[in-house]
Amino acid sequence: MKKWESLNDKGFTAANKIVNLKISTQFKNNRLEIECENPTQDSGKLSPHYNEELEMYCTELLEILENMKKIQLKMEKLTSTTKGVCDLETYHSGDGNCKAPLFHTWPTSYFYETSLKLSEMYKEELQLKQTIVQEIAHTADEDLMMVYLSSWLYQPYIENSSKLLLESMLLETGHRPI
Repeated sequence: MKKWESLNDKGFTAANKIVNLKISTQFKNNRLEIECENPTQDSGKLSPHYNEELEMYCTELLEILENMKKIQLKMEKLTSTTKGVCDLETYHSGDGNCKAPLFHTWPTSYFYETSLKLSEMYKEELQLKQTIVQEIAHTADEDLMMVYLSSWLYQPYIENSSKLLLESMLLETGHRPI
């Protein structure tokens, strides 16, 4: 989750740069039209720099998204592994009550359910971020760009309980002292 948060911050910075660049360019273009200057001369000067800079920020945002995908895939693999442990316990004991618990107080099935819940939150958030990455550089609507930015920053699909769930899992596995 720390890696995800770090990538989320970097992604917000890159997305913010994209939005600021687009807004400043739109402002310059609008100012040029109002002053009745020849927009083809000035836009020819601005366009190559604008495109290179925009492309650089978009590439950075894509790389961040790819790293976030890797983290989410690791979460899915860990959840799948936990499901396998649950199935194995059920196979050996018949009713799912293992005689030697893996965790301090939680049954393995509850650990799996919690892991699955966290994984699903991040999967939905990743889908939102993918949509933002695909659309943010192509929209001209300033309000929509601001919605994309705030959605990236506030991560609406990751519930407030996620940190508590993770800390509980760490306590149960002994990775955090009781």
